[in-house]
Amino acid sequence: MIGITMKRPYVWGIAMTMSENMLKVATPIMIVGMIVGLAISLFQALTSIQEMTLTFVPKILVVFASLLVLLPFMFDVMRRFMESVADRIVGIG
Repeated sequence: MIGITMKRPYVWGIAMTMSENMLKVATPIMIVGMIVGLAISLFQALTSIQEMTLTFVPKILVVFASLLVLLPFMFDVMRRFMESVADRIVGIG
């Protein structure tokens, strides 16, 4: 037998795990960016300052800092996912 056919539940299991991990990795950074953007928008509305760099620079700095803080968590989630994929590959062969 040259090729191995994968059944639908097996593929759906991998796709569901991949989607869950994508959300686990991306959600914290998106939430931080959203909160900072909301705070900056509120500040701009209260002070009537409409400077474009005021919206981008703090958001970029805070998202970058949160990436540095959350990188170990993100790495651990991706490492566990890759280990489970590697185990599944070994189980097929």
